[in-house]
Amino acid sequence: MPKSGEQILRLSLRAGWIMLGQRGSHVKVGKGELREIIPMHKELAIGLERKLLKHLAQTQTDRGDDK
Repeated sequence: MPKSGEQILRLSLRAGWIMLGQRGSHVKVGKGELREIIPMHKELAIGLERKLLKHLAQTQTDRGDDK
């Protein structure tokens, strides 16, 4: 079942991203120089959900490389 925008936002915040702002139903989050827009919809499209989760996973693994 597709995740909601709220669920993706919670995962992002736990992964160290910070909320930079909101315009309407879209939330902008950032981590370092990276930026991502998360729509606060009940269900995200499968492709968008995969893209956001993949980006989160990459930044979590990159975090360990910086130390």
